[in-house]
Amino acid sequence: MALTREEREQFLAEPHIAALAVDAGAGRAPLTVPIWYQYESDGTVWIMTALDSRKNELIRTAGRFTLMVDRLEPTIRYVSVEGPVIDTTPATIEQLREISARYLPADKVDGYVDTAWKEHGEQVVIRMRPERWVSSDLGTV
Repeated sequence: MALTREEREQFLAEPHIAALAVDAGAGRAPLTVPIWYQYESDGTVWIMTALDSRKNELIRTAGRFTLMVDRLEPTIRYVSVEGPVIDTTPATIEQLREISARYLPADKVDGYVDTAWKEHGEQVVIRMRPERWVSSDLGTV
């Protein structure tokens, strides 16, 4: 059963690990990798990645990407969003802290942020405005 708009948005607001997919060019299947994401109340989603990463290069070339999130309990449910990049900016330590706090236990955030900020190199935040949604709740197994 397809999800309502409210159900889709509520689901994306939960801290699921997304699968990011982006066109990888002629003769290649899409690059598909797990990634943390943030969902904002205006419907925008954003991801953070290294400035010099293959993800960033492919997204910049394609101008759009897809995120798909799913869960298995209490029901099998998924939401996929696809749309254009609307903004790419240098990441801030505050954004790193925000996205880390979404996924990590509170007592692990500061240590992770300190290490990641020093060791992961220059990061960018890429914002996408979903244009297409695919969603379903398939019930219990």
